Amino acid sequence: MQSKENLEKIKQELLRLRKEIIDSARKARAESLTLGNDGVADIGDMSANSYSQDVLMSLSQTQLGRIRDIDAALERIEQGAYGICIACEEEIAPRRLEVRPFSRYCIDCKEEFEKFGE
Repeated sequence: MQSKENLEKIKQELLRLRKEIIDSARKARAESLTLGNDGVADIGDMSANSYSQDVLMSLSQTQLGRIRDIDAALERIEQGAYGICIACEEEIAPRRLEVRPFSRYCIDCKEEFEKFGE
């Protein structure tokens, strides 16, 4: 079980990560809006710009998923369930939470889900 002090540190780190992702997404969005707006584009430029916009859009989806994970971790902190695997209800290894503070699953459950493509 995490101490109150440690939970507050984790909460602040999660909020920092969340802000970083949102700032990055805003920057990527601004960049995607400027693609192809730098003069007359030939077919190669349009293709490259389309690909770049697709990449930026997929990053946005990844970032959105990460924000959802962070928000869920913040909610688990508030509910007193942080650090508990949502599948098996066992404690998640502290080292795993250090590396990935928004982890929902212990290593065993995560590996099991990945094995079946979930």
